[in-house]
Order: sequence, then structure tokens, then C-alpha cells
Amino acid sequence: MFINYIPLMLINMVVGFILLGAFVYSGLDGKDAKQWVPGFGMTGAIALTTGLHMIWHWTLPGSYNIAFGELSVLFGITFLGASLALALGWSLLTVTIYSFFAGIAAIVIGFRIVNLGMTNQPILSGTGFIISGLAGVLATPALYWKLNSHLRLIGAVILIIAALIWAYIGYLAYWGHLADYSQWTPSLIQ
Repeated sequence: MFINYIPLMLINMVVGFILLGAFVYSGLDGKDAKQWVPGFGMTGAIALTTGLHMIWHWTLPGSYNIAFGELSVLFGITFLGASLALALGWSLLTVTIYSFFAGIAAIVIGFRIVNLGMTNQPILSGTGFIISGLAGVLATPALYWKLNSHLRLIGAVILIIAALIWAYIGYLAYWGHLADYSQWTPSLIQ
């Protein structure tokens, strides 16, 4: 039996999307931008760390490491970049450009998860990746049209929908993992 920490990665992503949704809706105007730095930084640190560990150690069977590990790295570095930019008063333009390409990767992976029937819920997981990717693709237009409150609201709603999908999957994964791994012991103890 392999042990994984995908629920941690998913709930971290939920937090990230909730924070980002709130930022797009009410913080994109630049007022008090530094208040977002800790939340974006924590989200980015967990995503980058777990993603790098997953892709370097190939902790999951098959191509799940690519879908969850590599996209976690892209998600994490984007949040760390945003955190750094906000802390130093830099423009978020290059972060949103990076998000565009990371978003395309998430969309491709989402469609492929559905196509291959990966995960316990391929349609829901694939949709989560696709909507998450859509948020990344729309990051630059959101930044450009940040004065349009209607577009900011649409962006925030997309992010909240992605967060809700990942919350459902992540909390169910925690529920299942606690039962599935309840009798597991490390090989050193056996």
C-alpha cells in the first residue's frame, strides 16, 4: 500500500482559490495588497513543497504524479510569485502570464483525466482541473480589467467553484484515508 498526501494538497488548493477569489473580488485594486502576502505565501509553500516531493520521488502509481505533483508545483510557484510581488509592490503581470500557461496545462490534464477515467471521480476531478485552469488562463485579462467589478465578480465565482470542487474531493479523501490507512504501520515497526 502506498501512502499519499493528496488530501493535504487539495485542501491547500481550496484555501488558495478562496484567498484568490477574495483577492480578485476585493483586493485587486491594490489597496492593502500586503495583507494577502501571508496567505498566498503559505499556500504557495505547501503546494511547491508537496509537488516537488511528489515529482522527485514518484510517490503515486502511474501518471498521477504528473497530474497532481507537477500542477502543484505550478500552482505553488504562482502563489509564491504573487506573494513576493505583492510584498515588494511589483506588478502582477508576469505572474498572470505564468498563470496563463499553467492554466493551459491544467485544462489539458483535466480533459485527459476524464478521457483516461483517472481518479475515483474522473468527471468531477477533470472538471476541477479544467475550471482551475480557466482561472489561470483568465488571470491576465482580470488584471487588465481590474476596474470592472462585474468581471472581477465572474472571476471570483470561477475561483470559488474550483475551490468547492476541490473541497468536496479533498474532504472525502481525508474521510477515506483515515479509514484506509487506520491499520497501516511503517515498515520499521512491523
